[in-house]
Amino acid sequence: MYGMIATWRMALEGVEAASELLKADADAGDALEKAIACVEDCEFYKSVGYGGLPNEEMEVELDAAFMDGNTLDIGCVGAVKDFANPIRIARQLSKEEVNNFLVGRGAEKYAQRHGFERKNMLTERAKIHYQNRVKELSQQQLKPYTGHDTVGMVCLDANAHMCAATSTSGLFMKRSGRLGDSPVIGSGLYVDSQVGGASATGLGEDVMKGCISYEIVRLMKEGKTPQEACDWAVRSFDAELRKRRGQAGDMSLIAMNNQGEWGVATNIDTFSFVVATAQQPATVYLAKRDAQGKTTYEKASKEWIEEYVQTRKAPAKLKE
Repeated sequence: MYGMIATWRMALEGVEAASELLKADADAGDALEKAIACVEDCEFYKSVGYGGLPNEEMEVELDAAFMDGNTLDIGCVGAVKDFANPIRIARQLSKEEVNNFLVGRGAEKYAQRHGFERKNMLTERAKIHYQNRVKELSQQQLKPYTGHDTVGMVCLDANAHMCAATSTSGLFMKRSGRLGDSPVIGSGLYVDSQVGGASATGLGEDVMKGCISYEIVRLMKEGKTPQEACDWAVRSFDAELRKRRGQAGDMSLIAMNNQGEWGVATNIDTFSFVVATAQQPATVYLAKRDAQGKTTYEKASKEWIEEYVQTRKAPAKLKE
């Protein structure tokens, strides 16, 4: 028995690669690192790794986190510049006794000292998107785009070992040094091999207010299925934010328990995610919230998947 669940269609190829490792009895941590790095290396995904959209100073700052469900070891990095795979740095940090969460220059010094690959993560495509947005802001007085498609994953291997991880470039045109929920344990991710794990994607400033990944794991520990835990946590927290603040930012959560059962919940119109188990190959699903606030989902059509890929690979052009 093994399984993996991940946020967004962009995770598909990584989950497929990780599934092959899991079939061969690989460790959950190794499979997870492979899957996340696959997303980080693809320049067409604008919110993770290479090709990630820059901050307001046109610098790509990356966040990532890794958690081991057996030992509860954690490793987190924030606002890292010019390193290819922040997930690898985060996992290495999880093996340290202390100093497990490093940001900015401190994280970069650590990465350099341990021989991680240096790389300019700002692509020409990302520069064009940045320049177009600057022009729109000056001409139309628009607010900066607040895209926040974190890749988050939870993995269970055949030996009942569970791990969770996240990686993101954060909000497009964010302020320099800004951190969201993704590298924050309990908010962006949480996992306990004795229970299960969860991961979030959405507006970090709101997700952090509810420590929602930990909340889902806590609910599973109390006996809820992953689907029940996700629905309850997202629906109730969305309602609480709207009650107290008048609005709630986007949030979508995935979860898997230590039996390979999984669940998902969202407060947006459409949220894509990927699931792979010993019983099924990596499959893309589309989740939606119904009128009662519960999440429903269905397999994505071949046409939807093809359009997704074509849209992201379309040439970037400067606007007139």
